[in-house]
Amino acid sequence: MKKILTVIGGVLGIAVVGVLGAASLKPDVTHVERSLVMAAAPQDVFPYLEDYDKWYEWNPWAERDPAEKVTFSEVHHGEGAWTEWDGNDDVGQGRMTKTKVVLNERVEEDLHFMRPFDSHARAFLTLAPEGDGTKVTWGFDSDNSFGSKIMAVFMDMDAMIGPDFLHGLEKLKPLAEGAAKARQAAEAEAVTAAAAAAAAAADPAELGINGDVLPK
Repeated sequence: MKKILTVIGGVLGIAVVGVLGAASLKPDVTHVERSLVMAAAPQDVFPYLEDYDKWYEWNPWAERDPAEKVTFSEVHHGEGAWTEWDGNDDVGQGRMTKTKVVLNERVEEDLHFMRPFDSHARAFLTLAPEGDGTKVTWGFDSDNSFGSKIMAVFMDMDAMIGPDFLHGLEKLKPLAEGAAKARQAAEAEAVTAAAAAAAAAADPAELGINGDVLPK
């Protein structure tokens, strides 16, 4: 029996040393990001990143708990704006605060997770022109304590969070592209109206008594 216990102890010791060794090789920062190209200009996408009301329209976790409780700062957009959520075990509890906002380019946030465990991280959303569209990147960085590195031996954060980021971007895509189409239609209508007004101004016969453009 003593020999068996000695063998078991030796195996466990080797396993512990192996885990600690693997943990020591883990990076000091966990980085996860996903990107998606959308047929929209940065100005069409940006409001969905900068305004928490619009962010919740494509939040990939909201659908996991329709009864999730959400609260906001008095102002829902811009640097200093924050939102808190408190939901079921799938979404947990936490708070995120916008720390940097660069118009049509970048949004950075501080994340404070309170449940299922207390931790902090940094998130970012960036916009970059790509072809006729915009490449939207959603990323996440978290500093790793040695305890976090041990957890990382058994959990792949990229595999856990990456699909959620991509799902969120896929939900954002039709919203941004719909906004782009609406903007383009409004711009085309404005150009047509301006051209008609200019043509009418050049031809007095096209104007009414008060200078109004006469119908054709």
